[in-house]
Amino acid sequence: MILVLAGSLLTGASLAQTWTWETWLAGLAAFLGLQAEHPLIVQIKQRRSWKPRYVLWTGIYGGAAIAIAAYLTYRHPVLLWISGAATIALIMDVVAVLKRRQKAIDTEILMFTAICMATLFVYGTNTGTLTPQAVGLWLLNSLFFASAVFTIKLRKVKTSSLKGSWVYHGVAIALTATLYGLGWLSLFTALTLGVALLKLAVVVLFRDWYCSCRFEYIARFETYFALTYTALACLTVLPEYLPAPG
Repeated sequence: MILVLAGSLLTGASLAQTWTWETWLAGLAAFLGLQAEHPLIVQIKQRRSWKPRYVLWTGIYGGAAIAIAAYLTYRHPVLLWISGAATIALIMDVVAVLKRRQKAIDTEILMFTAICMATLFVYGTNTGTLTPQAVGLWLLNSLFFASAVFTIKLRKVKTSSLKGSWVYHGVAIALTATLYGLGWLSLFTALTLGVALLKLAVVVLFRDWYCSCRFEYIARFETYFALTYTALACLTVLPEYLPAPG
């Protein structure tokens, strides 16, 4: 999840084509918010066992994230919409845990989409506004990173069918093409979704290895593709020539 957050932050900053001290604050707020989610969810899972340390760390991480987000929102009111959406996503995550559906595909896709809102958060922080291009990049990030849900679930017997992967990637291609057609993504940015398609092709070709090897190798495999996508996505939204330092 840290890699997803980092990729989202970097692509958002690249689209904004600027990096300031507020960018660091936005990244810190997003990181602290992500860190607050884990102890909160663990405590909710242990309904009958009160663990003060989980509540404490949730309060520390969550309180710091809220304080920084509130400060940035005061300076850039557009962030109110993003913070509100992130809050709604957290509530939906809590509800999913209470219903024991945290590992459901729709819930995991929602969480990837929520983390990728860091793209909008850092972009809004840097520019004070949101554009269709920023929304398009957020959706593209969400589509790419959420594709890992389907490849990783191939390792489990109950979810080993490729049907879900084919459907998801087909929908992802259609949505990306739509975003390109609307002008929300450039051609080269839209083509970075090809990294997800390449990853799926490799998984299908080497499925026996993918489903049987140790998880640490899978983590490296997913990391390499995530880093490749992030680098390419950043390059496609940066200007041809960076401005000279003033």
